[in-house]
Amino acid sequence: MTLQTWMMFLPACFALNLAFGPNNLLSLNNGAREGIGRAVLAAQGRTLAFALMILLTALGLGALLAASELAFTVVKWAGAAYLIWLGLRILRAGAPAVAGAGEQPRRSLLALARQEFLVASGNPKAILVFTAFFPQFLDQERYWSGFAAMGASFLLLETVAIALYAGLGAKLGERLRGGAMLRWFDRLSGSMMIGFGALLLLARRPAS
Repeated sequence: MTLQTWMMFLPACFALNLAFGPNNLLSLNNGAREGIGRAVLAAQGRTLAFALMILLTALGLGALLAASELAFTVVKWAGAAYLIWLGLRILRAGAPAVAGAGEQPRRSLLALARQEFLVASGNPKAILVFTAFFPQFLDQERYWSGFAAMGASFLLLETVAIALYAGLGAKLGERLRGGAMLRWFDRLSGSMMIGFGALLLLARRPAS
C-alpha cells in the first residue's frame, strides 16, 4: 500500500467511522450515563467485533458471507431483534422512577462491552462494508500487509470516533444531570435504537 493510497484511504475510512449508527449511539448514551472513560473501554467490544470481521474479510470468508442470502437474513433478523430489545431496555431506563425504588445498579464494564460487541456483530452490513470498501485501496501484490495496514488504521480511527461520541455524551450527561432530563435523553436514545432495528429489517443484500 503506497503512501498516496493510504492518504486517500484515511479520510474515506474516518467518514465511515464517524457515521451515526447504533454503535455510535450506544457510545453517546454510555458516555452520558457512565462517563467517557467507561464508554471508551466498553466500546472495545465493538473494535473486537470489527477486528474479527476484518480478519474474515482478509481470509475471503467475508465475500462468502456477503453472497449468502440465508446468512445475511439470519444475521439481519438477529441483529434487528437485539437492537429493538436494546432500545426497549434503554426506554425502560428512561421511564419515570417507581416510588420507593432505588436507582438502577451500575452495569459492569464486561456487560457494557458485550453489548457493544453484539450490536456491532449483529449488523450484516458491516461485513459488506469491509468486503466492498477495503479492496478498492488494496494492492494485490502486497495483499496481507495492505490489509493489515487498513485494518489497523480502521480500528484506530474507530477508537477516535468512539472517544468523540463518548465525550459528546459525557458533556450532554453533565448538562442533563437532572433526573427528568436524563430520562428524556434515554427515551430519545431508546426510540432511535428501535428505529435502527426497524431500518435493519428493511435492509437488503446488494445484488451480486
